Amino acid sequence: MKRIFSLLLSVLMVLSLSSCAENPIPEEPSEPEKTRFTKSYLDYFDTASTIVGYETSQEEFDAKCAVVEEQLEHFHKLYDIYNHYEGVTNVYDINKEAGNAPVEVHEDIIALFEFCREMYDLTGGKTNYAMGSVLRIWHNYREEGNFDYFSAEVPPMEMLEKAAEHCNIDDIIIDEENSTVFFADPELKVDVGAIGKGYATERIAQTLEEMGVDNYTLNIGGNIRTIGTKGDGTNWVAGIQNPDLTSEETFILKVSFSDLALVTSGSYQRYYYVGETKYHHIIDPETLFPKDTFASVSILTPDSGLADAVSTACFNLSLEKGMELIESIENTEAMWVEPDGTIHYSSGFEKFISE
Repeated sequence: MKRIFSLLLSVLMVLSLSSCAENPIPEEPSEPEKTRFTKSYLDYFDTASTIVGYETSQEEFDAKCAVVEEQLEHFHKLYDIYNHYEGVTNVYDINKEAGNAPVEVHEDIIALFEFCREMYDLTGGKTNYAMGSVLRIWHNYREEGNFDYFSAEVPPMEMLEKAAEHCNIDDIIIDEENSTVFFADPELKVDVGAIGKGYATERIAQTLEEMGVDNYTLNIGGNIRTIGTKGDGTNWVAGIQNPDLTSEETFILKVSFSDLALVTSGSYQRYYYVGETKYHHIIDPETLFPKDTFASVSILTPDSGLADAVSTACFNLSLEKGMELIESIENTEAMWVEPDGTIHYSSGFEKFISE
């Protein structure tokens, strides 16, 4: 009897072990390893654009880039102030026709113009997209000066002041229901250069986020917008350009961040010389001339369009007023660089500095 019991026990143990072998405890499936991919473009917003993303395959990355490129082309054509495109009513066409009658436009132009109005109110008019008549004068003089250094001139103040009479943002009449834009002042012109690229970058980032995209960064002509972290879960690291182009140090410092935008406005980006004096492209709405208080202003904030608008405003504000503006905006930090290299930070900027 004892032998029979032992035999039965042995059989049960064998069956038990056999069952475990045939039905092992399932392991957690491991996620496919992601690889870093990069793609660049030169055709949009008159600048270089780069997309960096972590994907499991080249095909997945290319599919995301196709979405980005389609959006880049869309916004580039809509927000262009210098060129007309067949089949598109853009900002160039609005400037040409809206002083005569309401112009029907794409909803993405209405959205941009409304955002520009918000930024005007937020910055106390320091970022004003209705300044096109003044900015076009500076653009033409800068283009001529860069073409022929010896004939470079500064626009006459009388000409600038006359143009400034046509920069009232309230003269831009937006009819959201009918999707039209009308200028109550026929001589008013809009210029979205201080906001358009950053706004487009944010819209593209939001499109990718809605698709579930993660581990990406967009660099649209220096407007950086990160989506999530890098593939290994660490922050993205970006260098902030040293405004002193004669220095051997390319970057004045580096910052580490994720799910944020980084935008810099600087006197070193677009400029020309009249004699020994440099005149950059950031024009103060009050003086109608470039200011030399700062060499650059960098903004960190979740929204790329906001960063673009606020960097321009802070460039034209005093340090004290700029600090007040930054501290009033949630999750937003700034760094100011003076022409002599002196740096100022908002209260929370330094925590983003990378060693």
